[in-house]
Amino acid sequence: MNDSGPSSSRYTPADLSDEELVVRAKRELLHTTVAYEELMRRYQRTLFNVCARYLGNERDADDVCQEVMLKVLHGLKQFEGKAKFKTWLYSITYNECITQYRKEKRKKRLFDALSLDSQEEAQEEPEPLAGSGGLDRWLVHVNPVDREILVLRFVAELEFQEIADIMYMGLSATKMRYKRALEKLRKHVVMPL
Repeated sequence: MNDSGPSSSRYTPADLSDEELVVRAKRELLHTTVAYEELMRRYQRTLFNVCARYLGNERDADDVCQEVMLKVLHGLKQFEGKAKFKTWLYSITYNECITQYRKEKRKKRLFDALSLDSQEEAQEEPEPLAGSGGLDRWLVHVNPVDREILVLRFVAELEFQEIADIMYMGLSATKMRYKRALEKLRKHVVMPL
């Protein structure tokens, strides 16, 4: 393949690995966003699903996805490749979800403190992920950290080491929290064999 420089677009982004796209995106970013767009296209659906399941509604998930994509665009030049791109992406996603979750929690406390009926406001929101099935209903039975471990495992399909890296936890602690979260779910939900 003849590549005459950063502005060359004589390659098929879909044929490249994440690592190859990262290298190209770093070179191209001042000139074009072809490689960056392919990276985002690959992870867009899963990224949205992770955010929606963690945050509980599609509107917040969409906002967080947009923020994550901007952070990736601006941070790609500094990405050193010590971890897989996928792990780095979900690390950013995890941090943005936590920020959004805390923001919503503060907003709810403010509504409660002002004696506003936050239940009425919640009912005005569209039903979150109405058609997505059992996982969303099950996740309400675990705390936010365990929920994120389950989402990263089942939705993002990450390995335990990748989850541990993203959440800044040890591997054994991650596995233990995962196991306990599943046990807690089994108490609340009849899981198919």
